[in-house]
Amino acid sequence: MSKLSGRDVDAMIGSYRVNFDEASISIEDGTGATKTRGIPDGFLPGDVAASGEIKLNTGQFNIILQAAKEAGSFRGLPTFDLVFNAESSDEKLNIEAFDCKLSVTDLLNATQGNERLMHTITFEVTGREFVKVNGVSYLRPEEIERLN
Repeated sequence: MSKLSGRDVDAMIGSYRVNFDEASISIEDGTGATKTRGIPDGFLPGDVAASGEIKLNTGQFNIILQAAKEAGSFRGLPTFDLVFNAESSDEKLNIEAFDCKLSVTDLLNATQGNERLMHTITFEVTGREFVKVNGVSYLRPEEIERLN
């Protein structure tokens, strides 16, 4: 049986295919228990947020640099949908994060050894579609249907 590993993951930042050294996305869900007299008696949905980071070598970072150049600056970059796909003979994973705003956090990470120069881009998910995993939305349809 063939299981998924990081080598199986392809990433698209908008229409740009990038190869990363590390990638992560995390969801913060503020849903919490309600209590009466200190005893749990249900829950209330809370705010949600998602963010992550992508670590790239210089060659891959230059792809993002070209997009920033076309936009006039890094801060001028539009939001991008990020798509992470992984597939083996036995497993499949597709994660979509919508309207992500990119920021450069580690412009340069260099060591004196024989390791490649690395650059870290972080992102915040800003789109109402938020995040989907294998086509399944994290949010309920009624949570986003009345948003303008």
